[in-house]
Amino acid sequence: MSERETMQYDVITVGAGPAGLAFAIRLKQLKPDLSVCVIEKASTIGAQILSGAVIEPEPLNELLPEWGKEPPPICIAAGADEFWWLRDSTRATRFPMVPPQMHNTGNFIVSLGALCGWLAGKAEALGVDVFPGFAASEAVFNDAGAVCGVRIGDMGVARDGSHKPGYTQGIDIHAPITVLGEGCRGSISKQLIARYTLDAESNPQTYGIGLKELWQLPEGRGQPGKIMHTMGWPLDPATYGGSFLYHLDQNRVAIGFVAGLDYVDPEFKPFEAFQQLKHHPLVKPLLEGGQILSAGARSLVEGGYQSLPKLEMPGAILIGDSAGLLNVPKIKGTHQAMRSGMLAAELIAESGGVTGWDAKLRGSVVMKELRKVRNIRPGFNKGMWFGLANAVWETATAGLSPWTLKNHADHSALRKVDEYTTPERGWGERNLAPRDRLASVYFAATQHDEDQPIHLHVAEPDICTTRCTVEYNNPCTRFCPAGVYEIVSDEAGKRLQINAANCVHCKTCDIKDPYQIINWVTPEGGSGPNYQNL
Repeated sequence: MSERETMQYDVITVGAGPAGLAFAIRLKQLKPDLSVCVIEKASTIGAQILSGAVIEPEPLNELLPEWGKEPPPICIAAGADEFWWLRDSTRATRFPMVPPQMHNTGNFIVSLGALCGWLAGKAEALGVDVFPGFAASEAVFNDAGAVCGVRIGDMGVARDGSHKPGYTQGIDIHAPITVLGEGCRGSISKQLIARYTLDAESNPQTYGIGLKELWQLPEGRGQPGKIMHTMGWPLDPATYGGSFLYHLDQNRVAIGFVAGLDYVDPEFKPFEAFQQLKHHPLVKPLLEGGQILSAGARSLVEGGYQSLPKLEMPGAILIGDSAGLLNVPKIKGTHQAMRSGMLAAELIAESGGVTGWDAKLRGSVVMKELRKVRNIRPGFNKGMWFGLANAVWETATAGLSPWTLKNHADHSALRKVDEYTTPERGWGERNLAPRDRLASVYFAATQHDEDQPIHLHVAEPDICTTRCTVEYNNPCTRFCPAGVYEIVSDEAGKRLQINAANCVHCKTCDIKDPYQIINWVTPEGGSGPNYQNL
């Protein structure tokens, strides 16, 4: 094997999300002479970005003060807020007040994918090199053990490891500073957190799974700017989660569902729960007769203040969701991501290095915001009603409680089948699209070359057909929203079949697997979902 080709930059940014792009823009504003690149595994910028997304505009106002004169393609001023409790499959009660964290006056409903594509154009105009279709497979290190860049995965490798016609060896991109803005559960971030034990003094990180669809409604049914959130059904009181419904322009609506991955029921199906939600009488009349345009799923980092790892290491830093900055009670993370990227750029512009990044972020408004709400999400570990009462208390006291509730690893919460009885959730028949998980994959427009190495590594596959079958009844066949995992029988007996081409890169399997033997790694660059305006 020949020595790899290298490219040299002053700064590398991994991930073209709001954090990485805000970082690159701000750094070039402050230090125009620095060479900066942003690499992104998706085929195009924004193609694998999925979020609610109602955004607070303050960081964007600061970063690009004139942005309102040329706004991103989908950008609707937030209108009226509604908050509902779905009591069961037929009944709903509207709360007389919306929780303060969920007030959206002055905010905007956007497509985060479209926003990132728009931000990428702003970055390129400043001289940032933006490279979509470049999947960073691993970090590279110098002789002192510091991060000195990333390696782009090889292209044209067959499933058996051989080289196909057109094989191209991945290059190494070197820089004194590497900024990780990969999003939730990024593969390089995960590697480096483990290598440098960055999480040694923090609580385990905890996550949610978010599913979202974009619908075209019949003419006249949309109410641009309307925002609705729900809690309760189709979840049982022991399972954290809820839904959102945001009206866009042109009679389009974004509907989504979030369930905490600390759920206990081994038989729970997040995808099916989302589809049941769409059939509630509060929701179905809006969608009926409409057409689904796009669908997807992603994991959400929910641990917040107490689960934040150390954010700097030799040669590299974490920003955005790679750091874990989502404000769960607000159901917002874009403003936190952008703010963290801008603060990181200011530190590097001033000092020329990454030393002091952890202290700078922890002393900033980003961390102050997380501290105020640190006890709200873990309060729901004791059920919906305790969680609501605790949320009222924490909101009233602005997070000044003298205690900090602890988080636990999501996979550890899952109960064994002989230890838990699945509650009755009142789920019924449904007829709205998509009909099943495979149909949803179609609306995600996910694409993987079938003849490439499987990017879902199972360390001990025998566990899947022995212990896991007996103890948990193979929950991977239910928690994956894309039908990636199947237990099949053939002449040799039962085996795990991995339908890697279905994968939408949500990372749920990497998080929720009870044995922690699944490792999600980046596939060939450009592979994966191609979301449209999610």
